[in-house]
Amino acid sequence: MPRTAVPDTIHDIIGAALAPLPPHRRDTFTLRVERWWPDLHEAVTAVYAEPDAVARTLVERAAHAFADRPDELHRLDERRLLEPDWFQQPTMFGYACYVDRFGDTLSGLADRLDHLTDLGVTYLHLMPLLTPRPGDNDGGYAVMDYRTVREDLGTVDDLRALATTLRERGISPVIDLVLNHVAREHEWAVQARQGDAVHRDYFHIHPDRSTPDAYERTLPEVFPDFAPGNFTWDDGVDGWVWTTFNEWQWDLNWANPAVLVEFVDIVAALANLGIEVVRLDAIAFLWKRLGTNCQNQPEVHAITQILRATARMASPALLFKAEAIVGPRDLLPYLGTGSHTGRVSDIAYHNSLMVQVWSMLASGSTELARHALSTLPPTPPGGTWVTYVRCHDDIGWAIDDGDAAATGLSGAGHRHFLADWYSGEFPQSWAEGLVFQHNPDTGDRRISGTAAALSGLGAERRDPDGAFARLFLAHALVAVWGGIPVVWSGDEIGSPGDPDWAAEPGHEDDNRWLHRPRVTDADRARRHEQGSDAQRVFDGIAHIARVRSDLPMLHAEAPVDVLDDLDDGVLGVRRRHPSGTLVALFNVSDTHRPVAASVLGRSGLVAPREVLTGVGSVDDETVWLPPYAAWWVVDG
Repeated sequence: MPRTAVPDTIHDIIGAALAPLPPHRRDTFTLRVERWWPDLHEAVTAVYAEPDAVARTLVERAAHAFADRPDELHRLDERRLLEPDWFQQPTMFGYACYVDRFGDTLSGLADRLDHLTDLGVTYLHLMPLLTPRPGDNDGGYAVMDYRTVREDLGTVDDLRALATTLRERGISPVIDLVLNHVAREHEWAVQARQGDAVHRDYFHIHPDRSTPDAYERTLPEVFPDFAPGNFTWDDGVDGWVWTTFNEWQWDLNWANPAVLVEFVDIVAALANLGIEVVRLDAIAFLWKRLGTNCQNQPEVHAITQILRATARMASPALLFKAEAIVGPRDLLPYLGTGSHTGRVSDIAYHNSLMVQVWSMLASGSTELARHALSTLPPTPPGGTWVTYVRCHDDIGWAIDDGDAAATGLSGAGHRHFLADWYSGEFPQSWAEGLVFQHNPDTGDRRISGTAAALSGLGAERRDPDGAFARLFLAHALVAVWGGIPVVWSGDEIGSPGDPDWAAEPGHEDDNRWLHRPRVTDADRARRHEQGSDAQRVFDGIAHIARVRSDLPMLHAEAPVDVLDDLDDGVLGVRRRHPSGTLVALFNVSDTHRPVAASVLGRSGLVAPREVLTGVGSVDDETVWLPPYAAWWVVDG
């Protein structure tokens, strides 16, 4: 199919918007528009009734953002275009934190970067820092102003300065962009309550319960404990407002192109501060369709394609990361499938991998994980995962019923077992998690807790020796899988969690704050104390990052194969690359497990050598992996 030509009217817009710029800048932008116009126009046509007008507006906004972009960021754009796989390199290693809980302020965080560079961090995700509503704000995900930073953290200039410092130290800054909803106190919602029809149409507002009730028949509840239902009556607008998450988080109407234009401007402003990745929060929920669960609708991917194409014109160094915590079958489209391949998000969360890691450690079996992980299609070229052991959120046991049935398990039964195990209720469990959002109708119980607490290194220290091995195995597994491994703040020092999480105002009803501890200077200092929990965990994870950075076969485009001819207690992962092959072996059980040397031979390893833990050559006919061993084996 021929590519859609750029209309003359678009060239006129470019000429007018960029007239003050030198010719080489105008040529650069024109070439980008010619490259990404087909992506933009096709996606706009799929969603909006007047696609030409919408596309013209978006190109004009992109042109103004390009004109405002600082010279050093134009240079970054050129560098990224010359190395489009920069974020897929094995040198990428991530960390995620709340600014105030790691460095108090943006400038304070900049003063504490040695901790991160010592860990091997090249990708830093800063949790929500744009101005939220006062009081309870869902951990910052109820944004009141996208143009300012939380007052206690600093200013927009402080954020720009931090982004510059991070870039100079080889660390890519990442921040959250909440797309599905805004705080009730956001100016758009304020205008809607004041009777402004234009801004009222930014939201889903219904005069009576007839339409909400029709939607509710197929909608799940995200927070059944403290935010049941999906609609909230608001006297100010005299209607029922769609509120998927909380009554003070108003869902946006993405069927209105004005909302799209607003976010194109917001994305451009963040990119021009030096942000290199935006995490598209709650992206799965954007499009509402009666008779569905209003998640993962086709328009979601078209909207992402629009945002990405427009950003590529103005600031191609910027990447999109889809926060889509969805079932395995719905996951891959966020990296692009079919007509959207290579045209939507660059990065997506591999939630399924995290769930399967914890499932294997609890059960001591790899059968379910092998089946579930091996049936996922490969990522499209140019896209990759964020892999992780833990994140800021609770763990929802996203075990697919079909995957469970294929391995002789009950999906509901296994989810029940995992909730029991990680809440510490199951006999012999070493975990110390807390149940989050128990839904008595479905039996669903999610779990809060740090990686250390869920591994046996909690406040009661139920199994510290086993915990260190399990923590090392889990981080080694997500680091070898393919993508950008990200460590959640506090997990790098083995934090058991915040025992006083409920004492902070606004946190008392949300036990996820248990696994969002403050990492203080004293905590950071403990990683230098030989023999301490912090030192053992930190050095172990830093070692994984160092070894990973020198292994070209861990480039994200190298295929991930799950081996199926191993003992049930051993997960085998193979990564093939022109530079060679790596086979990773993980014993998820508490007993020695055998691996036949022929397994390595069939993968092409003639003189196998283990490089992660220092075992060295692997030449026995049968190798016995110690309990919770994590081996990376290469040739030579």
